[in-house]
Amino acid sequence: MEATRIDIPDHAPHVLVVDDDRRLRDLLARFLTENGYRVTTAASAAEARAKTESFVFDVLVLDVMMPGETGFDYARSLRQHSQIPILMLTARADADDRVTGLEIGADDYLSKPFEPRELLLRLGNILKRAIATPSDGAGNAPEMIYFGPFSFHFDRGELRREDEIVRITEREREILTILGTKAGDNVPREALSGNGAAANERTVDVQINRLRRKIEIDPANPIFLQTVRGVGYRLLVDR
Repeated sequence: MEATRIDIPDHAPHVLVVDDDRRLRDLLARFLTENGYRVTTAASAAEARAKTESFVFDVLVLDVMMPGETGFDYARSLRQHSQIPILMLTARADADDRVTGLEIGADDYLSKPFEPRELLLRLGNILKRAIATPSDGAGNAPEMIYFGPFSFHFDRGELRREDEIVRITEREREILTILGTKAGDNVPREALSGNGAAANERTVDVQINRLRRKIEIDPANPIFLQTVRGVGYRLLVDR
């Protein structure tokens, strides 16, 4: 019996699945293809790196525990030049691993074994955040905000230090958008928690600290991104 061929449109999201487990790679590739994604697979960080030189991907599904260069190592090197959304997979459910992944710049985290439908939902959420316009729920927010030498453009999701673009992840862009539309007001942690692995207070704090390292002279004594005890955070902008 001939296998049914699935035609995926060129504009469908392109996922790179990186995992040393061939069976899991094949299962994920088939499942994601059946659900409308274009899929490329890689068995190692080295193979993934080679494929990112030839193709543009919308999101990366990355296994942590790979021989040689681990998923953490690869994500860390990737974040030096790319802000592609990353969903990390691991057989370990240790909270410290989740925090490590988020500190590196991963957008979400999923522990093995997992339901394929949950992976699908998380990928969908990541891609929605990546393409969402800041006007969603933004009310009468300005086009840009300024704080010290920094500016943040809502429509482009672009952070600049004077004329230089500052690289930020999709989660950092989402946090800046939420804080920026409520500029100067207190924003509860729950409003910044996002979805999936990011949805708890500890990981929100990790992401805030990571963002502070990019916009504060002294992250331990922040001027712009301030903690509001017992509530959450606020972003002080120029009026």
